[in-house]
Amino acid sequence: MTFFIGGILAVAGILIAFLAISYLDTGYGVAAAAKAEEAATAGAEDALLQLDRYAAFSTVVSGPYTVSSASSTTATVTVTPNVPSAGLITILSTATVSGHAKKINVVVSENASTGKVSVVSWTNIQ
Repeated sequence: MTFFIGGILAVAGILIAFLAISYLDTGYGVAAAAKAEEAATAGAEDALLQLDRYAAFSTVVSGPYTVSSASSTTATVTVTPNVPSAGLITILSTATVSGHAKKINVVVSENASTGKVSVVSWTNIQ
């Protein structure tokens, strides 16, 4: 009888420990995904700001650049002119936190005469 009750208590203890670890792991995953999305959004917004302030930014930037967010997470931003078609600019912002990657793809149009930048689409890829 003692072994039976001890076995039940051991199984209950293992179950409680497993549930507690799963709960904590899920909480950290959600927080990491939120930080990654925050950083990717900050990268996309930075590229929009650069395009708005500096009309030739899309042709001057030669490759990906990094942007740090408020949570000290870094996003890698790529600005590609004339993609998907002439007159459009594609911004791809990627951030990864603890294995949770977030990608944001923004397509903007830029008026050549006024320099006005307008968002055509904003898509969370991942």
